[in-house]
Amino acid sequence: MHRRRTWILRRVLISMWLAGFACLAWPVETKPLFTDAFPPEEFAARRTRLMAQIGDGVAVLQGATEYAAFVKFRQNNQVFYLTGLEVPRVIVVIDGRTKRATAYLQERNEREMRSEGPVMTPGPEAVTLSGLDEVLPRDKFAAALQALAADGRTLYLPRRAEALGATSPEYSRGHADKSMEDQWDGRLSRELTFLQRVKAQAPKCAIKDLDPLLDQMRLTKSAREIAVVREATRISALAIAESMRAVKPGMYEYELEAIGDYVFKKHNAQGFAYFALVAAGTNAWWPHYHAAQSRLADGDLVLYDYAPDYKYYTSDVTRMFPANGKFSPRQREMYGIYLKFYQALMSSIRPNVPIPVLMEDAVGKMERELASFTFADAKVKAAAEKFVDAYRRRGSRARTLGHWVGMEVHDVGGDVQSYRPGMIFTIEPALTLEDERVYVRLEDVILITESGYENMSADLPVEIDAIEKLMTEPGLSDVATGATASTRPSVR
Repeated sequence: MHRRRTWILRRVLISMWLAGFACLAWPVETKPLFTDAFPPEEFAARRTRLMAQIGDGVAVLQGATEYAAFVKFRQNNQVFYLTGLEVPRVIVVIDGRTKRATAYLQERNEREMRSEGPVMTPGPEAVTLSGLDEVLPRDKFAAALQALAADGRTLYLPRRAEALGATSPEYSRGHADKSMEDQWDGRLSRELTFLQRVKAQAPKCAIKDLDPLLDQMRLTKSAREIAVVREATRISALAIAESMRAVKPGMYEYELEAIGDYVFKKHNAQGFAYFALVAAGTNAWWPHYHAAQSRLADGDLVLYDYAPDYKYYTSDVTRMFPANGKFSPRQREMYGIYLKFYQALMSSIRPNVPIPVLMEDAVGKMERELASFTFADAKVKAAAEKFVDAYRRRGSRARTLGHWVGMEVHDVGGDVQSYRPGMIFTIEPALTLEDERVYVRLEDVILITESGYENMSADLPVEIDAIEKLMTEPGLSDVATGATASTRPSVR
């Protein structure tokens, strides 16, 4: 009996010790209930700006649904931009008259909580975390809408199909239109369905499009947004640099794509901002080529254009590099004159100057580069002349030098008369030999500042010698196999 008591006591003490050790050694880390991308005051400032624009009106938005698959939840961009809430099926009401913002959330679901971890639910804690004025159960929204309807308030609702990552306004809109026009589909987008339901419940309310107001707000980035885009750009540049180090003839395009996937995940991106454009040789001719099934040949130029979805923001950086680590003489000629044109365009960017004036300045520089460049290949010269002529003909009609970047890779914003501080965009002109399907393109992320601009991807090499030097460094594939960069095949 004494031995049995001693054995039981020993087991109890060991169990207590293990339990205590487990608490110390393995602290429970869960996803925060509210985003760490920005503090609540950042979202509150955006709502305040929106309230000033809608006056006596009321903005009403619905969040994304959960996925019908084992996929991590991602909020749509418009709801995240205004609230930071990462909760499925949230409904948000922002009242311009009362200056109050209310979210309607689903009630606590113990089964989902146990499966997916904690999520924000209605109550005082949600108010404290989010900075919203009220966070109520979702079934309370119907009564709130009835009150707005009885008062005849003007309602602002999004009309464009929601953006859920790896998309852009034209893609979201185009997909929704195709589905609606398809005789074997015919479904409305969630936005149009929601709008119809709201109209039915509030027939006396005027309904206006919320998207143009938010698009203009999103066009100029805050300091915190700029910091997130800068980090997304840094991650994108790391992926491209690692691909430059690792590439060699005989690899497949998908192997280089996998390097980007690894780098993105290693730096805590929640996904990718668009499918990887990894194109070897003539595959680069297709602007959005993404099959990634071709094998790299000695002598191929490789185009690499890939960026992460990082805290709901993205980037868009492109580089081209030789699969064997050395530009051939013809590649040096074509890439060389293109780079001079590219830098002429970039060096002409200035804030608060009409875009046609910037274009005229860039064309003048290109013409001087064209006149002074020594060409060995008549076809390259003809392509260069065509490139400059295309920019010359745009002239006074120019409304942009590239496309906006922000929460979407081709971000919202539209045409502007001139660039203003806080705007972020890319330039990506292309030089082509059409009959050969030869294509050269670079892309950098430009932030307009008070005095000029910042090239946010400037640390990623663009000059031929700098690219070749980087490519002599060991890459991820070399580290995995124990090989060195010197084992790459030489130029034929």
